[in-house]
Amino acid sequence: MARGFTLVEVLVALSVFALLAAGGVAVMGWASASQGATQARMARVGELQRARALLQADLSQAAPRRTRNAAGVAAVQAFTGSAEPGAGVLFAFARRGWENPQGAPRASLQYVEYRLRDGRLERQSRPMLDGARMAPPQVVIQGVRGARVLYRFQGEWMDGWPGGIDRVPEAVRLTLELDGIGRVEQAFLMQGQWP
Repeated sequence: MARGFTLVEVLVALSVFALLAAGGVAVMGWASASQGATQARMARVGELQRARALLQADLSQAAPRRTRNAAGVAAVQAFTGSAEPGAGVLFAFARRGWENPQGAPRASLQYVEYRLRDGRLERQSRPMLDGARMAPPQVVIQGVRGARVLYRFQGEWMDGWPGGIDRVPEAVRLTLELDGIGRVEQAFLMQGQWP
């Protein structure tokens, strides 16, 4: 005589299958969440690396040249630098090496300034070195909770830049407090300052 499964055996088999399926779904959910978190973290690190590259490109080309603002008023010093973002501009200067592939009638120098505004490190520049209005800001990195800048001059690190009409710091140390990353300290050498 042919014998089948009893109701109890079927229920036990279904219970075991349900437990295995629930465990599989939990593992798949955890793996998916982990992948999403990893991708978000990698995107944030990529944003930081792009910010560092832009800062390095600008600061390494700093030129000891004073500029004039849109009203024609000459800057007091060639490099402006504060220690805390509450002062407005973190640092501002003229940089060399501004590419001009279309051959526009302008200098190869460019005025740039960096400031912390509403949790973003922003970069602004002028289309002309002297007497021009600032272009719209470019967001360098978002999620900035705080910033601090130190300037190296005559072998010493200083909270504020003492200034000068014909000099730039030897180096700039920028410390940022970033969402999702924490404290990041970066040092940028200025052109021709150290071997």
